Amino acid sequence: MLLPESQMAMLGDQSFAAVKRDVPVDPDRQANDYVRCVADAVTREAGGSWEVVLFRQDSPNAFALPGGKIGVHTGMLRIARNQDQLATVLAHEVAHVLSRHANERLSQQVAVQQGLNAMQALADPSSSSGKTLMGLLGLGAQYGILMPYSRTQESEADLLGLDLMARAGFDPRQSIELWNNMANSGGGQPIEFLSTHPSHATRMQDLAKRMPQALDLQRQAAAQGHRPRCDGIRAGGG
Repeated sequence: MLLPESQMAMLGDQSFAAVKRDVPVDPDRQANDYVRCVADAVTREAGGSWEVVLFRQDSPNAFALPGGKIGVHTGMLRIARNQDQLATVLAHEVAHVLSRHANERLSQQVAVQQGLNAMQALADPSSSSGKTLMGLLGLGAQYGILMPYSRTQESEADLLGLDLMARAGFDPRQSIELWNNMANSGGGQPIEFLSTHPSHATRMQDLAKRMPQALDLQRQAAAQGHRPRCDGIRAGGG
């Protein structure tokens, strides 16, 4: 970890601003309320202040950035079919941020290149260095450079994310259904989200092994009154 968290937060803020310049924001109030309902429940357990934006993009994708930024593509709502499955995606992405995986990746790149001029790179996300930086932060799919997290980082985000969504009161069993949806939605080709978040043969097995602990966390959350009702917003029930 070569970079202070304050600098990572600044990079996250500026990168998110670049995405908002390049990608249209979806104006659907009901869809926005639904996504924010799920995100708010997840991030309440993670702590801190988070900005959540729904982008009008058909690709099923989502990301979280240092500095408390979450982006969701409208296409993800076709794959994550209920609040629990969307919570799986968002908790997984937030877990990458909590685990400082972007800092690890960027620090490694800085060490190899002996200095990546992050500010100059952010000034032009379409440049080679800009795309590299965006990829390291987890935005590679937006800018044409896919940089999958390592298997260790993915496994860590899977399990931390599972616990996180369960503590928020979501059904952790839907995490396995979500990854099944992902695998079955590619039409023979991996969908974009799986290209940046490689699916390993052991992923669902590892989630299943963790499930008793996650279900216990969900029961504790329910006992404390954490029972998200975001699906009612999506269905138009307010």
